[in-house]
Amino acid sequence: MSPESKAPEAAATSGADERPEARKRRLVGVVTSDKMNKTRIVLVERRLSHLKYGKYMTRRTKYKAHDEKNEFKTGDKVQIVEVRPLSREKRWRVEKLIDRPQEA
Repeated sequence: MSPESKAPEAAATSGADERPEARKRRLVGVVTSDKMNKTRIVLVERRLSHLKYGKYMTRRTKYKAHDEKNEFKTGDKVQIVEVRPLSREKRWRVEKLIDRPQEA
C-alpha cells in the first residue's frame, strides 16, 4: 500500500469526529432556583462508588445555567449543555425540558 492511498482514508474518519456539538457535555438535573433573571440554578446528582469501601454515594453539584426566556421554573427536570463562559460563574445553558411536576 502506498502512503497516498492511506491519506484520504485517514482524513475522512477524522473529519466526522470534529463536529463541535459532539464535544459538548450534557447533564440532567432539577431546577432549584429561578429567582435570578435569565439564570437558573440546576442541581445535578450522580452516583459513584467509594474507591476503598465500594459503598455507593450520591454527589450533588449546582450549576448556574442560562435561560434566555425565563421559561423554566423550580422543580422542572431539565437538560443543560456546556457553552462558552457567559459570566463569572455561568458556563451552562438550559437546553430542554424533560419533565415538569404536576400542579396540585
